[in-house]
Amino acid sequence: MNRRTRDGHTDWCGKDHRCGLGEHRSDEIVVDVATRSRAVLVRVRTATGREHAEVRVRVALAPTEVAARRQLVGLLGDLRHAVTRAAIAARPRPGRAAR
Repeated sequence: MNRRTRDGHTDWCGKDHRCGLGEHRSDEIVVDVATRSRAVLVRVRTATGREHAEVRVRVALAPTEVAARRQLVGLLGDLRHAVTRAAIAARPRPGRAAR
């Protein structure tokens, strides 16, 4: 359960300049793989109460065009799979109330 604290923030909220316009934003969770890649995840609750995950990904590309394009195709396929899996998991099951 995501409780709100006395100041109106959630217990996971960063409670600083990242919150504004009714949004609450968590601290960044960063995954670094040497100098090759980086992913940053932030949990967001909008002014309407809807919660989202924002994910930024940076991956070093191969120096040749063909190899870089191959990497991008693979990355897009992997991202499509991850986003689809997360969206399916977020969908309430029929006959059950969303929590």
